[in-house]
Amino acid sequence: MRQFQTMRKTDLSTYNNHPFHPGGSALKRFLWYYINAVFFKTSLLPSNTFRCFLLRLFGAKVGKGVTIKPGVNIKYAWHLTVGDDTWIGENVWIDCLLPVTIGSHVCLSQGAVLLTGNHNYKKPTFDLIVQGFTLEDGAWIGACAVVNPGITVHTHAVLTTGSVATRDLEPYSIYQGNPAVKIRDRVVE
Repeated sequence: MRQFQTMRKTDLSTYNNHPFHPGGSALKRFLWYYINAVFFKTSLLPSNTFRCFLLRLFGAKVGKGVTIKPGVNIKYAWHLTVGDDTWIGENVWIDCLLPVTIGSHVCLSQGAVLLTGNHNYKKPTFDLIVQGFTLEDGAWIGACAVVNPGITVHTHAVLTTGSVATRDLEPYSIYQGNPAVKIRDRVVE
């Protein structure tokens, strides 16, 4: 058995997220931080249309009929693409460190977390690892479910409430658990 005292330790003072760069100028990132805090993360402005307008203003590609509820947190709007008639529920977190694609007719239920970043726990410098994700048309991410970086949720797949996607989800399938496993096919009548 190895002695833990002789093992290397994480040293966050040496953390450096190079070569990652979120895109956009420092001013754009600064402005988005406050726009996101005032108009998305709070319930101060109930207008869904205005939230979609702000996303487009900052470079997001947002389809028609998109619903964005209050309390949503979007990291960098300019990396976001959302298809038509998609619903984004209360307190959803979309971590757009790099391009994220959300298809049409997708449902993101309350408290869902969609991640593009993680850290390398094997390195003492805790290096940043980034990968985008894709939610194809008709996907449904349940309340408080987590989609990890690099995952594709294929067309009409369902990730049930509180589940964690650690690998791609097959089309027309229902996944549950942590890590999520397929429990049955999804039949849309």
